[in-house]
Amino acid sequence: MRLVVLTVSSRQPQWVNDGWLEYAKRLRAPLKIELVELPLARRSASGPVEKAVEQEAERLLAAVPRDARIVALDERGGLWSTMELAERLRRWRQSGAPVCFLVGGPDGLAARCLERADESWALSRLTLPHGLVRVVVAEALYRAASVLDGHPYHRA
Repeated sequence: MRLVVLTVSSRQPQWVNDGWLEYAKRLRAPLKIELVELPLARRSASGPVEKAVEQEAERLLAAVPRDARIVALDERGGLWSTMELAERLRRWRQSGAPVCFLVGGPDGLAARCLERADESWALSRLTLPHGLVRVVVAEALYRAASVLDGHPYHRA
């Protein structure tokens, strides 16, 4: 099953890349996770932010794999526990379709990205930096997959 994280962001520090790679390599077949980084739209002091957000939406939606289920990362989305994410991952695996996670730029996702999404997921009510979002998504998916494989998700 193909998991794709589409993110609009600038170059990330090495710790972000290392964190992403650590959890991406832990995911085992049949799961495959990919990161697709799309460039930020130009912003200027005189230009409307909405124009940049729309340009980023165009890039994001154009990069969504065909027939993919879309999950928008949005602060107003659902807060899922590890067990809830594991159940979603189980259902997604059964469908066989790719799952694409949309991570917007600094001004969030355009309304049309949210409307096109099948689900909306809030990692936290906190504002998280873009680099950390991709690491948290990869770790959460790894942990959910571990639950489905019969491993306890914590040692409490």
